[in-house]
Amino acid sequence: MNNFKILVVDDESRMRKLLKDFLSTGGYEIYEAENGQKALDIFEMHDDISLIILDVMMPVLDGWSTLREIRKNSKVPVIMLTARGQESDELFGFELGVDEYISKPFSPKILVARVEALLKRCYTENEMITSFDGIEINQNAHIVTVDGINADLTMKEFELLEFLINNKGVALSREKILNHVWNYDYYGDSRTIDSHIKKLRKKLGKKGYHIETVRGLGYKFE
Repeated sequence: MNNFKILVVDDESRMRKLLKDFLSTGGYEIYEAENGQKALDIFEMHDDISLIILDVMMPVLDGWSTLREIRKNSKVPVIMLTARGQESDELFGFELGVDEYISKPFSPKILVARVEALLKRCYTENEMITSFDGIEINQNAHIVTVDGINADLTMKEFELLEFLINNKGVALSREKILNHVWNYDYYGDSRTIDSHIKKLRKKLGKKGYHIETVRGLGYKFE
C-alpha cells in the first residue's frame, strides 16, 4: 500500500468514478473535483497531493487556467486529459508544464500505468545527483541548480536535460529525444523539442551553450 494522494479533476462524474475505481485498486487515495476552481480549493487545503489528473474542458475554470494557477507555486506532476487530441493543444500543454498528455477515449489500465511511471520518476527513494560544469541535477528532488542557483525547470525540461547529460557527446536526433522524453506514443513534431531546448538554454544561463545544435539531426550536450 502506498501513500500517494491523487487529485482527479473532471466535470463528468462518470469519468471521475471510473478513474477513482481503477486508481483505488492500486492503493492511491483519491480527491475529486468537478471543476478547476474546486480543484484549486482542494489543492490549497491539502499540501500532500502527489499528482493531479486534469481535464481540459470544464465549467467555471478550465484545465489550462487551472494549470496556470497551480504552476505559479507548485511543480506537482500533472497528467492532462482532453477529448480534442490536437497537436497544437498538446504543444500548448507542454508549454504550460504538463508532464503527461492523454487523449480521450483511453484505456484506464494504460492511464494507471502512466500514473505509476510518473510517480516513480518524480518520487524516487534514493537520492541521485549528477553534476557537470556547475550544473547539478538532483534526481530525487527533481531540482537543477546552475552554480548553486535553482534553474526552476518544468518536469519535461528536467527530463530533457537529464537525457542530454546522460548522453553527453552523443548527437541525438529529435525523434530519439521525443521517444525517450515524451514517450513512444506522442506524435508531435520537432517544434516541441526546439521550443523546450530554447527555454532550457535560457534557464541554464551562461551554461546553456553546452547544448549544441546538430544541424539536420537534433542536439547534443557537449
